[in-house]
Amino acid sequence: MDFVTTGDGSKTLYHAEIGEHYHSKHGAHQESIHVFLKSGLQFFLEKEHIKEASILEVGFGTGLNFLLTADYCMKNNVKLNYCGIEAFPLPIETISQTDYDQYISADLWNNFIPAYENALIGSTRLAEQIDLQIAHADVLDFEDEGGTFDVIYFDAFAAIHQPEMWSDETLAHVCKFLKPGGVFVTYAITGNLKRSMKALGFAIEKAPGAPGKREMLRAIKQ
Repeated sequence: MDFVTTGDGSKTLYHAEIGEHYHSKHGAHQESIHVFLKSGLQFFLEKEHIKEASILEVGFGTGLNFLLTADYCMKNNVKLNYCGIEAFPLPIETISQTDYDQYISADLWNNFIPAYENALIGSTRLAEQIDLQIAHADVLDFEDEGGTFDVIYFDAFAAIHQPEMWSDETLAHVCKFLKPGGVFVTYAITGNLKRSMKALGFAIEKAPGAPGKREMLRAIKQ
């Protein structure tokens, strides 16, 4: 895999076998902030008027979504329990070359890098209020108690490249881990996705997309 500099100057990886970038080529950093942090976590915290959240991410990848989320939580005194599902974890040597340290506190980066491999084994504490676990598993093999998470970051590769990740079966499996009132966010929005989420009992919202996309999907579990 090769590093690519995206439109906002931040890096992403290009996965040649799949034929897609890990993040938007229009801007990896700004996409993560817009789609997941602002439209996902911050929306949930403001909706519920609380200072804690548990997040399930489908597609941990380079760790960018986690790092930006954890940095926000550390700066705003939000307690965060974060679990990422990743079937093919990147080596720490690759993640170390992303230069994502420039977007977060030095303390968080310096805690994350040595803790990454431990997080692949079990829940690891990175800071007083930040816990991380990376489930090394295919998404359909992931198990947890039902109704465990407040927010789902759905950051799988696009359906044109990985249609199985967007199937009714996969979405139903993932969404059973979300609490009632929980928030599901993803960069994509298609007719099939909207129909699947409505069938699962979600209220659908069309939200403005990150640069390069007109709209994205946010859904709330009823």
